Amino acid sequence: MFVRNSLAITLSSFKSGAVLAPALAVTLCACTPFNYIESDAPKPLASVPVFEPKPRIALVLGAGGPRGYAHIGVMRVLEQACINVDLIVGTSVGSLLGTFWASGLSATQIDALSTQGGPLTLFDPSLFADRGWIHGQKLQDFVNRELGGKKLEELPRKVIVVATQREEKSTRYFVSGNTGVAVRASSAVPGIISPVGINGTEYEDGDVTAPLAVSAARAAGAEFVIAVNVYPKTSSIPTDASDRSREQVERRASQTASEMALADFAIHAETPFKAGPNTEFFKTSREIGEKVAASKIHELLAALEQRQIGLGSGCS
Repeated sequence: MFVRNSLAITLSSFKSGAVLAPALAVTLCACTPFNYIESDAPKPLASVPVFEPKPRIALVLGAGGPRGYAHIGVMRVLEQACINVDLIVGTSVGSLLGTFWASGLSATQIDALSTQGGPLTLFDPSLFADRGWIHGQKLQDFVNRELGGKKLEELPRKVIVVATQREEKSTRYFVSGNTGVAVRASSAVPGIISPVGINGTEYEDGDVTAPLAVSAARAAGAEFVIAVNVYPKTSSIPTDASDRSREQVERRASQTASEMALADFAIHAETPFKAGPNTEFFKTSREIGEKVAASKIHELLAALEQRQIGLGSGCS
């Protein structure tokens, strides 16, 4: 099939595995594992080093596929409140949005980019993709192109991209190297997007082991950590939900609960249980993120003031 769409489709398709457009053609290619071995290959870290200077305010953006639109709403409220985030930690769709925000794009610009008609073809689906039906190369290329080829360490804001070492099922962190490759690895949903090899080791979706990596921000030495969880609560699981869906929600709830407890301030922009790659869900998620963040912004500002953390130059 041939998918011709924008970042909106990228955000919507993580975790869904749905057919996103009418089948027009089939891209045939060899089922060869991808292995990035260039000099700018992201270096996987088993633990996060303390950053110098230490970040003042960190924002942790969790995984969530189409639910990730809620992150855009949260970022917009933080911008309006002049909260100057200087470290972003992102998992899966959170890594995609996080690196774009770290590059200097505003939430409004990211929102526009996610809903416009171009750029062309972010996904490269194939019946012969390696252990999935999307290769991921075009997502990698899109990120690098839109960020002007900047490596992670070259972005204006510090950023940590979270992925999973596929064989060991252990969390790995990228703080330097090719941004597109790192985001591709963090977003490689098992069975949908092919695993990403980096110097002979394969990586997959960070959601598998660390859907919300608050501990990474803590390890980096962040003074104040804001965590954003966009997954639904277990109480929202409908009675007719499949066993697989129920297990996924329960697993994520367990993993994110312990991480949320590590944050100085938690925003749970709970999105509907049933997510889908459609414009209405994108809009709903974005509005939920913005509404929840707006309802908590005075509390957040008070918490920052109590800790004597200034807002810095968050507004131009």
